[in-house]
Amino acid sequence: MYKVFFNESLLTFSNQPNPEAKNVLFQNEAQFDESFHLLSTKTVTLVNIFSEDIEAVWTKFLKYYKHIQAAGGIVRNPQDDYLFIFRLGKWDLPKGKMEKGESKEESAIREIEEECSLTNLELKRFLMPTFHIYFMKEYIIKETFWFEVFYDGIELPLPQTEEGIETVEWKKESEIPQLLQNSYPNIKLLLNNYLNLE
Repeated sequence: MYKVFFNESLLTFSNQPNPEAKNVLFQNEAQFDESFHLLSTKTVTLVNIFSEDIEAVWTKFLKYYKHIQAAGGIVRNPQDDYLFIFRLGKWDLPKGKMEKGESKEESAIREIEEECSLTNLELKRFLMPTFHIYFMKEYIIKETFWFEVFYDGIELPLPQTEEGIETVEWKKESEIPQLLQNSYPNIKLLLNNYLNLE
């Protein structure tokens, strides 16, 4: 199953109907627009597009809209604290758009360095991608590649204020569920998977 967040709503792609969702049997690409129209008008908060060949549908979906890629990380230190940024009134994780010719790994490290002023970061492993879509003259799919990153240093993290980041803070694992109450759905999905919070 694939999940694409749209504000607080969710579009899923699966090979069977979901009893909790507004289900759409895939026939053509126009149904992508129809699904987002339903979600944008808040008629429903969960739409499930289903097909026997959901991989083919997913490929069509990624080609149908403008598709940009980003990378970021869950950064941990030796005290098992986690690095969070606060931007636009919500708690988030450091991430940003990949630059041309950059690998996912290079992009994740560069973005964390730029947004948090930390160096000596060690990439541990790839975790998962998340997808969300937003509207800026057209629908744009943002695919973010997430990595587990380790930081062992004494630098004080500093926010990249020109990117709208107000603060960068190390947080204890016990604080994360409360932070997630004021975060984004894809960050909740990522951290719930990583920390087995659910």
